[in-house]
Amino acid sequence: MHRITPSSPDGRILRDIDSLAKEIGLGPGDYEPYGRLKAKLVHGLADKYADRPLAKYIGVTAINPTPLGEGKTVTVIGLAMALSQLGHTTIGTLREPSLAPVFGIKGGGAGGGNCTLEPQSDINLHFTGDLHAVTSATNLLASIIDNHIARRKIPEINPKTITWKRALDLCDKGLAHIISGLDQPLQAPLRETGFDLTAASEVMAILALASNPRDLRQRLGRIVVGMTYDRQPVTVEQLGCTGAMAALLVDALRPNLVQSCEATPFLVHAGPFGNIAHGNSSIIADQIALKLADYVVTESGFGADCGAEKFFNIKCRTSGLQPDAEVLVCTARALKLQSGLFDVHPGKPLPPALLEENLDALHAGAVNLRAHLEIIQQYHLPTVVAINAFPDDSERELKEIQKIALEQGAAAAVITRAFSEGGEGSLALAAAVVEAAAQPNQFQYLYPLEMPIAEKIETIATRIYGAASVEFEPQARRRMQEYEHSGYGDLPVCIAKTQYSLSHDPHLLGRPTGFTFPVRDLRLSAGAGFLYALSGEIRTMPGLPSEPAALQIDIDDTGKIIGLH
Repeated sequence: MHRITPSSPDGRILRDIDSLAKEIGLGPGDYEPYGRLKAKLVHGLADKYADRPLAKYIGVTAINPTPLGEGKTVTVIGLAMALSQLGHTTIGTLREPSLAPVFGIKGGGAGGGNCTLEPQSDINLHFTGDLHAVTSATNLLASIIDNHIARRKIPEINPKTITWKRALDLCDKGLAHIISGLDQPLQAPLRETGFDLTAASEVMAILALASNPRDLRQRLGRIVVGMTYDRQPVTVEQLGCTGAMAALLVDALRPNLVQSCEATPFLVHAGPFGNIAHGNSSIIADQIALKLADYVVTESGFGADCGAEKFFNIKCRTSGLQPDAEVLVCTARALKLQSGLFDVHPGKPLPPALLEENLDALHAGAVNLRAHLEIIQQYHLPTVVAINAFPDDSERELKEIQKIALEQGAAAAVITRAFSEGGEGSLALAAAVVEAAAQPNQFQYLYPLEMPIAEKIETIATRIYGAASVEFEPQARRRMQEYEHSGYGDLPVCIAKTQYSLSHDPHLLGRPTGFTFPVRDLRLSAGAGFLYALSGEIRTMPGLPSEPAALQIDIDDTGKIIGLH
């Protein structure tokens, strides 16, 4: 009999962590409990269970969202719970929430309604300390770099070439661009620098892409922080702090085991953003889950143009794992927003007119759904469209979305009500996913690694975003030549751009064409193993909205956290 522990204020009953671990075949030595409802897995589980067959690997992505999101995480949780209800051993793999959106615009990242991860407050806040470890490792390296320069150690780094920034897991625009080294006497060079979000840091990307402690250490050692005066790259291994950074991260590399509100197991691990980083949970969590389950459901950040493109071309290429099917989440309100007929601003409520039935607006915005289906079809994967229904949605609109999706070649188009009904509301979606994943597919990457850097970027911009051409600013061209000369030309490309449009411009809605895609800068993430292009006005340290979610969060007299969504 399963031991159970009441955990959430609404009275939901969850399995204690020992019972949950046993259900998916883990032994007592395979995990370390962090309290009654969460645990860290030990190193080496993927190798320990290497002889087991791989589960079906299901990716979940979305169309371009409204600022409030379209319930992609809710859909992942609902789908995993529904697959469990159908009798399949299922594990979901999700990213760890960042405090930046928790206290900013979107709120928490642990689902909502009757599709939550538990313990929800823990997951949304400090969890097991992984993001703090990433922040500490990033900032340790920054301090080592400044100390190395101040003490004139070899190799001599040209301060003007330093690309490494400090990190913070909060939106603080005032730290995006700063001058450091103002103290007297000088203990660090006086220079311009700044902070990135922790979720946008290369250390976070490394955590998500490393497969074991040795791989983690090797990737950290390959990080390039700047150049010598004779233009030679300087790595972390040369600075001598690889081991210290690895020590800070060794426990953070271990995936976190939690559960949904219906006790479906989830591995929540790593948290690179989908618009300004590669937007996927960790490879190591997927490798383990695929040996323990029948189905693994994983989410990539934002739309098929952002996280899914990086899931296919970066994460799958790095891991060698290939998905069996993709789920594309859409909503009636997001499609109507893509019509361009409504004035929507991040940080403000959606206009009431957007929530009313409007078939003309739906048809005008449906070009966005068609475009995202075409994006996934380039990878030759069967795609199931999940239409996330809100309580006030028009049934006529929902039926029309189904028709449009099927006309565009979706394997199935299913209305889901996971938010209100939990796993029960996703049973039809689960059945469609099982059928789609059983189909043979010819999965392929979008571009070969040997393609020149400029052509890789042009391929993504034209074939995925719909651009007519790409314009490289002088800084980006200089960096491109520098990286190719230094032997980094064969890396895949991660593009940082807005999530609200297929293009670089959040105001270009629907399915923009004929535009020029600008690349203003190019950075090297040698440890993570990709090049990182910046487009448009996307920033790696955003600011807060006019009414941050932090203003609604509090505790009551018993210490219970309230207002966290």
